[in-house]
Amino acid sequence: MLLVIDVGNTNISCGVFSEEKLVAKFRFITKQVRTPDELALQIHSILEVKHLTEKDIDGVVLSSVVPNLNNALINAIKQLFDVDPLIIAAGIKTGLKINNSDPKSIGADLIVDVVAAYQHYKEACLIVDFGTATKFLYVDEQGEFKYAIISPGLEIYADSLWQMTAQLPAVQLSKPESILAKDTVHSMQAGIVYGYIGLTEGIIKQIRKEIGHDFKVLATGGLGRYIYGETDLIDEYDPDLAYYGMRYLYEKNKGK
Repeated sequence: MLLVIDVGNTNISCGVFSEEKLVAKFRFITKQVRTPDELALQIHSILEVKHLTEKDIDGVVLSSVVPNLNNALINAIKQLFDVDPLIIAAGIKTGLKINNSDPKSIGADLIVDVVAAYQHYKEACLIVDFGTATKFLYVDEQGEFKYAIISPGLEIYADSLWQMTAQLPAVQLSKPESILAKDTVHSMQAGIVYGYIGLTEGIIKQIRKEIGHDFKVLATGGLGRYIYGETDLIDEYDPDLAYYGMRYLYEKNKGK
């Protein structure tokens, strides 16, 4: 089995593949300071809950945007599984052309999203990854990763409202039935969720206008569930997209 680990700024998300099938998923909160032993214990415990053992895992892929955690996590992986993980970084084979003045600066999270989407659809598409930051990633029909737009994520957008004001409370992310709110909580929810729908639609429309033709729009990321069903500009929502991108990259690079 293959374990794929996606280290984000908010969560560490993991998936386990048996051949091509995603058979287990789990996540835990990202903490900037952890020892290899702490990480190994956490992964071991969750695998046990999922009725899996270290012996079931014969390959590991690591995609990380939190450099401070990488060494501890790599050591934990070696300790648990006795394998060297494939690390998504500059130099691995992706099957993409990357149109960027500094390809080494492209984040691992962007690469796995674009690889997964292009390998699945083999056509021009825009991936909107709703995470701590929201990324709009465009790949053309030839598999060239051409453009990336990065915006503050939905939770950053919401947190800034109550953290930077004296009297507004923290509220649950939820879309009210109407934007015409009559109390403080609904007023904030309306501004946050309808506002973020508008941000998302505005960026998609501007990208479409400047590119000059239509393309498929695919949403992913945990926070995508709040936005996907609220706009007709997004065609599909796949919260597991990154897992499949990491699995593809493992198959493409495992001989290295």
